[in-house]
Amino acid sequence: MTENLSTLSPAEARARFRAGLVRPTSGISAGYAQANLIIVPASHAFDLLLFAQRNPKPMPLLGVLDAGQVTSDLLTGGDIRTDVPRYVVYEDGVPVAEPTEITDWWRDDLVTFIVGCSFTFEAALVAGGVPVAHQQQGVNVPMYRTSTRCAPAGNLAGPLVVSMRPVPASQVADAVRITSRYPAVHGAPVHVGSPHELGIEDLSRPDFGDPVEIPAGHIPVFWACGVTPQAAVMESRPPLAIGHAPGHMLITDARDSDYLVP
Repeated sequence: MTENLSTLSPAEARARFRAGLVRPTSGISAGYAQANLIIVPASHAFDLLLFAQRNPKPMPLLGVLDAGQVTSDLLTGGDIRTDVPRYVVYEDGVPVAEPTEITDWWRDDLVTFIVGCSFTFEAALVAGGVPVAHQQQGVNVPMYRTSTRCAPAGNLAGPLVVSMRPVPASQVADAVRITSRYPAVHGAPVHVGSPHELGIEDLSRPDFGDPVEIPAGHIPVFWACGVTPQAAVMESRPPLAIGHAPGHMLITDARDSDYLVP
């Protein structure tokens, strides 16, 4: 029988990851906000900060750590180097490793950006009666590079990445209304309907995550995704960058409701 991880506190979940649990984090520690990570040397941090400022939909910042800092009030007692279930390490834009901790790559000049994640509003979708297909199907959320370009910043440029959730046609308006109240974690969808208008040729072949079955009567709905800065890293090729493995998020001590706009 599969263990119910929804009742774990964030600290308990992070301890499980430190101890070796590796799995997508959707549905873990219900009620607590999850976050994307992107970590770069201080020499590239201003470009990334400017990229976030110019592209707030895919890169809404929840926090930025000082160079070399490994914890914050978003993960009290935690360690950014060990408390995510899986990371991706990039050298010159090329993924070279997917470790479960990054202490071997850590340097005192590394700056961590904590970015809002759409997993945060999934509980609100479910509470509003909107099904979340990847949770029901037990897979990671599918994510896609699009033909839409983000606003560049310094040496950093890249495509918008989106996550997709199929929504019953009769509930698309509900999904838009519910998620629009969470602007700090991507907010309302960026597109509803035809994936081809985003330059996505085949929904069964996501660039990140897993494909999901789209039930009859459901429409694909696309949200801006926090993997976008990793796509920019792959295109712009800084000497070193570290992100979370898509779908394997940082579980923070912040409540989902902290990011709910009344």
